[in-house]
Amino acid sequence: MGFSKIVKSMALLGAASGAAVWALLPRNAQGRKDACVSSIPGSFGSGSQYRDDDVIPDVPYAHRGLHDAGSGLTDAYASTSSEYVALARAMAAKAGYGSLQSRCPIAPENSLAAFAAACEAGYGIELDLQLTRDGQVVVVHDDNIKRVTGIDAKVADLTYQELCEIPLFPTPAVPGDAKARPSDSDAAIKDEPNGIKPGEFQHVPLFTDVLEVIAGRVPIIVEYKMGETFDEPLMEAGHEILEEYRGPYVIESFHPDAVAWYRNNDPQVCRGQLSSELGRPIRTLIDGQQWLLAKLLLNWKGRPDFIAYDWHGGDSLQLKASVKLGAIPVSWTVRSKHELQASAPHFDRYIFEAFVPEQ
Repeated sequence: MGFSKIVKSMALLGAASGAAVWALLPRNAQGRKDACVSSIPGSFGSGSQYRDDDVIPDVPYAHRGLHDAGSGLTDAYASTSSEYVALARAMAAKAGYGSLQSRCPIAPENSLAAFAAACEAGYGIELDLQLTRDGQVVVVHDDNIKRVTGIDAKVADLTYQELCEIPLFPTPAVPGDAKARPSDSDAAIKDEPNGIKPGEFQHVPLFTDVLEVIAGRVPIIVEYKMGETFDEPLMEAGHEILEEYRGPYVIESFHPDAVAWYRNNDPQVCRGQLSSELGRPIRTLIDGQQWLLAKLLLNWKGRPDFIAYDWHGGDSLQLKASVKLGAIPVSWTVRSKHELQASAPHFDRYIFEAFVPEQ
């Protein structure tokens, strides 16, 4: 190869490297200070002592609340999750939800009881927002409620009132179940559904009700859930609710345009980009977009303050580079003390479930 070709190749390589750095560049500590970023927007004034470490409060974050049924409670973690389930039930009962004598779940994932339990235990909370058919902001993870109710229906096709009549993890579910058993009927269940006693019936809650239960006692990570299509009505409705909330919170989303929405509309809010390794070959345009997201090359849209990355990818080049450039690394979802130990060197904060971490 001639000298001119070597120079040209090096120039192209340098340009590509520069473009990659620009693409994954987050908002750094100085940028956060300049924007007065805080987990309680409006609390950092010109006379305040700014600490970047305080942007995301340093506590373990309970995934979808501290729950006795739902996410993470699979056979793979059965040997260690019993302590976690017992704590979730004890804290939920302490908060006035259900009874320890109940044979069915009293604090299923993303329920008021699960959030109250996390507050009682002193853990932060990670939760998920979606919109109902009638435009209500509710807290639920899946776009279809079958896994958590046994009823095959999409959140977007149901009104909030209809969701109120469908119990989360109804009997014959038992504490520690990862998913609800199929229901005998897809009809709405009323009064004392499937034999659940009054006070033990948990349903998909309104975001406003969740915030009323939490009441600023612990910090929360709010995820805007959406598919490939950007959901601006959800962003506007969720943000309007959070503007009235006085407790500590940060926001995150897998959708880069959701992170960008906060960059453009409320830069004082701490914002995070959710991501993970793609784990499949690139065969479609969507796969290509997901690859860019996995490599954090869509950070240019939202310039996130933190990267919430699958804990398995803590040693990835893209996460290390983003952290070096100023991002705060947050792991999800850690489900055992072994996983926490393995991921801890790469992350400053973590989201957990299925085991009891030390405070």
